[in-house]
Amino acid sequence: MQIGQYQGLPRIIIDPGESYVTRKDEIISTLLGSCVAACLYDPVNRIIGMNHFLLAQQHAAHNAALLGSEGGRYGIHAMELLINQMLKQGAQRIHIKAKAFGGGDVLKLENKSRGRQSIGEINCEFIKTFLQTERIPLVASGLGGHIGRNIFFLASDFSVYVKNIQRAEEETVIKQEKRFLQKNIIVPTPDPSSQADFW
Repeated sequence: MQIGQYQGLPRIIIDPGESYVTRKDEIISTLLGSCVAACLYDPVNRIIGMNHFLLAQQHAAHNAALLGSEGGRYGIHAMELLINQMLKQGAQRIHIKAKAFGGGDVLKLENKSRGRQSIGEINCEFIKTFLQTERIPLVASGLGGHIGRNIFFLASDFSVYVKNIQRAEEETVIKQEKRFLQKNIIVPTPDPSSQADFW
């Protein structure tokens, strides 16, 4: 986790495997490839939180029970940790809403030819299934595809700005995700540009 500033506000940059919750006027950001970030917020108690998880178990077949897989257990751990952190800061489960981003097939490991889902596809399916099971409304998402994303979650109005990463950044993400799969986590923190989508 790193702390910086963007437009006069504190910017908390989280890495794979991390989460962050705040009641302050801050921005939480992260860089995503195959990973998924869940952006949760309680608009009544004004608490936001974000996690960043990668379901690294590629061997789950497309018809496997996702929540029973090793990768699904890791995803469940990441989500429960984030929800519990929010509840400790005063959020109420009944008010929590979600936005989710990432799951791009940037690694292109050709799992489809072997009858398997990509890491990104597993992540996308997991987050949708988890939120539906937990009855947390998914109010916005940018999931799947073949692109990486840089996201910025604003506590002020619960909006998320999404910037698709460029080819040079994508190469960096690919290398870093491969390192992450080997337990060596290193993530860059590029600044946002004016070309961002608003969610």
